[in-house]
Amino acid sequence: MSHRSGFACLIGRPNAGKSTLTNALVGQKVAITSGRPQTTRHTVRGIVTRPDAQLVLVDTPGLHRPRTLLGERLNDLVKDTLGEVDVIGFCMPADQQVGPGDRYIAAELASLAQGRRRTPVVAIATKADLVGKGRLAEHLMAMSRLGEWDDVVPVSARSGYQMDVLADVLTGHLPEGPALYPDGELTDEPEAVMVAELVREAALEGVHDELPHSLAVVVNEIVPRGTAGRDDVPLLDVRVDLFVERDSQKAIVIGKGGGRLRDVGTQARREIEALLGARVFLDLHVRVAKDWQRDPKQLGRLGF
Repeated sequence: MSHRSGFACLIGRPNAGKSTLTNALVGQKVAITSGRPQTTRHTVRGIVTRPDAQLVLVDTPGLHRPRTLLGERLNDLVKDTLGEVDVIGFCMPADQQVGPGDRYIAAELASLAQGRRRTPVVAIATKADLVGKGRLAEHLMAMSRLGEWDDVVPVSARSGYQMDVLADVLTGHLPEGPALYPDGELTDEPEAVMVAELVREAALEGVHDELPHSLAVVVNEIVPRGTAGRDDVPLLDVRVDLFVERDSQKAIVIGKGGGRLRDVGTQARREIEALLGARVFLDLHVRVAKDWQRDPKQLGRLGF
């Protein structure tokens, strides 16, 4: 049997279910998820290895009309990624109408296809479990009218509906070739990046609407302290800075008497310990970087 391998980029407007879909296909959490738009800030690679294929999923930030320099750089990141993959998965949530954001992305895909090799596009109706059969049929028709797609697949990452079908469709568009990553590897994300993302995910829970866009997280160091307890489990010191744009946002993240920041630390530490296989002392500090989303120098320091 021939073996296929390559890259699939998942795109869509913010909060279209791309990260949840990535995690479901990989079978383990490799991308953070949130009900807040623009949770994903960089490309996350999740690796699906099968006997007949290796599919490398590239989860991207939501493609949108940018309002800040950060938004422009995130859009550029998505467009650069689109030119380097073997197949594109265009995610459109079934519980929402096909709207201006979807039409904007469809137009971007059409313009990117001009003057270069056309990359196959699979239209994916995410969150199909949230609607009835009639509404899903209407959504699929609206998706079909939006452009010319190589395949159209409704799925539900939460229930597992047609996830195997989607994996087969995406791998069917990959070129023949050997595996790109060792068997058993699920992501190529550096540990520090994943730790920062887990802290940001915890900090986004239950916050005001404007804060998600203004929150950036940087891991300063991950250093061993020795072992903890009789079972000799490694102990790590993890020091992290959370950056916001205003003092009022700093107060939101910290909470009354520091209570909210402690909750963020507790939630993030559990996830980080599972990721690193070690006990963690998590040291969080909240700092103000005024208007960092619009400042090129500060964007560079924060990794954008």
